[in-house]
Amino acid sequence: MTDFSARTIVVLAGGISHERDISLRSGRRVADSLNNLGHRVSLRDPDASLLGYLAANRPDVVWPALHGASGEDGALRALLEQTGIPFVGSRTDASRLAWSKPTAKALVSRAGIATPASVTLPKETFRELGANSVLETVLAGLGAPLVVKPAQGGSAQGVTIVNDPADLPRAMVDAYTYADVALIEKKIEGTEISVTVIDTGDGPEALPAVEIEPVGGTYSFDARYNAGETRFFVPARLTTEIAGAAAEAAVLAHTTLGLRHLSRIDLIVDGAGTPWFLEANVLPGLTETSLVPQAIEAAGRELGEVYSALAEAAIRDTPALVG
Repeated sequence: MTDFSARTIVVLAGGISHERDISLRSGRRVADSLNNLGHRVSLRDPDASLLGYLAANRPDVVWPALHGASGEDGALRALLEQTGIPFVGSRTDASRLAWSKPTAKALVSRAGIATPASVTLPKETFRELGANSVLETVLAGLGAPLVVKPAQGGSAQGVTIVNDPADLPRAMVDAYTYADVALIEKKIEGTEISVTVIDTGDGPEALPAVEIEPVGGTYSFDARYNAGETRFFVPARLTTEIAGAAAEAAVLAHTTLGLRHLSRIDLIVDGAGTPWFLEANVLPGLTETSLVPQAIEAAGRELGEVYSALAEAAIRDTPALVG
């Protein structure tokens, strides 16, 4: 890597979200990759001592590897912005936009990207209008199959594919376990892919798409993080033209949401070759089975060098404190 400088880097991992264990795995991988390049890396859990530690030690950069609400809803990033310490990843406002799946869908749809027809339902709607009449109306409008998911969250927790309308009530209960708002989408049949977008200073760039083929048919939590549960194809088995369209959609989604440094855009490519936006991940998984490391390696790059370049980008993007 050119112009290398050893940096003091704090990698944040863990937290109190449902995705704590995955975050710890991601954080260790990031820390190990940065350590191998000679950076001075410490791995810390965001607890009551964190802000005091950062104020006393002021690292060159913070590298959040926090999944779920603790790392992706914008709250922690708002506090990091207040400290003036550079950090990798999207700023507060963009994180909040992407964290809300219905909001992200609305924004990228306005930008011209296809996204499945959907209905967003707070839990209170069922109490006010009655569960049966609400679900009957949804089924009449969207039909089946459907995908039900929490309006916030990741790692496929609380996500259900509904092929039989009779299973919709149970799917809603599962989604509400993780959030007070559920998103019900029309299921698009096709090839599931994820496109990693990185920006180390020369503008956002889409890495080779990763095609996802779960052995059990559904890219569930277990399928994401247990080796052998999913087959991956990198680059995805798409024509050059369709792969290019998916890359363009991913970069457009990234820029439309105002994301920074790193994101993962999840898409479905239908039989006609149209990429459909599903969601944007502000801090995607970085474990040994995750999609972003596979995309980086498929692009012929070393994980540590990319993570280090993102840290340098964060430093350049943070204005120095005055006074």
